[in-house]
Amino acid sequence: MLPTVLDRQGVKHGNILAHIGNTPLLDLSEFAHAHGVSPAVELLAKAEWFNPGGSVKARAALRMVEDAERDGRLTSDKVIIDSSSGNTGIALALIGAVKGYRVHLVMPANVSSERKALVKAYGARLIESDPLEGSDGAIHKVRELVAAAPTRYYYTDQYSNPANWQAHYDTTGPEIWRQTAGAVSHFVAGLGTTGTFTGVGRYLKQRNPLVELVAVQPQDELAVIEGLKHLETAIVPAIYDNSLPDRTMSVAAEEAWQTTVDLARQAGLFVGISAGAAVAASIRLATTLEHGTVVTILPDDGSKYVSLGIFG
Repeated sequence: MLPTVLDRQGVKHGNILAHIGNTPLLDLSEFAHAHGVSPAVELLAKAEWFNPGGSVKARAALRMVEDAERDGRLTSDKVIIDSSSGNTGIALALIGAVKGYRVHLVMPANVSSERKALVKAYGARLIESDPLEGSDGAIHKVRELVAAAPTRYYYTDQYSNPANWQAHYDTTGPEIWRQTAGAVSHFVAGLGTTGTFTGVGRYLKQRNPLVELVAVQPQDELAVIEGLKHLETAIVPAIYDNSLPDRTMSVAAEEAWQTTVDLARQAGLFVGISAGAAVAASIRLATTLEHGTVVTILPDDGSKYVSLGIFG
């Protein structure tokens, strides 16, 4: 029997999947002002770890699964499979547990022990790929598995599946517009699968073409920031629209790590490293503005990164 969530009045609101989305928008302006940003500039951030599964990826994972259920690509006899550096895999494992699907996940062998433990906790099978090949190696591995047994799997293919960005066009973007009462002037997000940036960016541009879209990526292929890709040297996701960013900002790994630690110790926000990168870029951008409302995404919390040692 699926668990049902009750509100404080005891009213039923469906199983855990019904609580994906509608995450809080936090005010980080005080933190930004302490780091040189004008008092006339706001910095706001979506706290995506409030999603079941603990990350922004729950939105896209649910859309990819439910779209496939509706059109018949996913049936009860198939195994859900994808490559993931962590968060999408965790979300798919959770969704599989709720809906009764088997889930196989390909992850680089060097992802944190917490991420491996979480997908196993939800009952998914973990398949490890070459750690030296990173997320691209995991993509190659899952494609080999699917090619060898195409009828066995439903391959969510998060890097190419339009349901990824559509989930954010339909949910994350409208939430930001509503929560800022249309005042958002700049949107800053990291590039991984690029679904969040693409979906939110398209929605905000439709509502106000003057909203500036800022894409964030590691400064080069050697800068390892969990969850982000250096697109110039990686497999570029098929869903990415390179005409969408108004500007792209690069973040060094050390800058991302330091901002992540600062957020915990100065703002009480225990977030993941890609969130640190997004905030670092947002603050650099905000210091160039005289006024405005900058909104960014905090994809997950820091619980999956403790073993990496950056909080020590």
